[in-house]
Amino acid sequence: MRLFVGVPIVDDARREVVALLARLREREWPVRWVHDEGSHLTLKFYGEVAPERLDVIAESVRLACRGTAPLPLRLGALGAFPSGSRPRVLWVGLDAPPELGLLQERLEETGEAIGFPPEGAPFRPHVTLGRVREGQRFPRGGLDEHQASYARAAFVADRVVLYESVLTRQGPRYDERLIVELPA
Repeated sequence: MRLFVGVPIVDDARREVVALLARLREREWPVRWVHDEGSHLTLKFYGEVAPERLDVIAESVRLACRGTAPLPLRLGALGAFPSGSRPRVLWVGLDAPPELGLLQERLEETGEAIGFPPEGAPFRPHVTLGRVREGQRFPRGGLDEHQASYARAAFVADRVVLYESVLTRQGPRYDERLIVELPA
């Protein structure tokens, strides 16, 4: 099973991301866009793991989330990894308090304690919109005209979810394997 920890994008923010994706899909860009229902912020990616490890991973997620209150988040600017001049992954950033970074660090630490190495790259909170197809080029500055085309909607991250990514012919489906509520 393929597992990751994330925060679902909800309410007005989710509606804004879905509407933005609809506008972006109208462009004839060489991009595999994410499904509307897949909008989330990834905090920790475990990758392919044996099913018998699920309980240990779930316990490490619970431990990392302990003491974390709900987090106010807001949609931010559009961007790309590794850079805007050579985009491979297109995303909308998230403006977040420092506590989100602390939660992500704790997930990395508890994951490392059970055998999952840290990501290594600096944490940049974002919602993935799409991936440029292998061997294709994305138009330089292609996202620029869309920077003002959506509201920078705010929402509250009041739960953390351990997802299983199930690959289907229609793309990945994200099944919730554990939900950790963040107490107010």
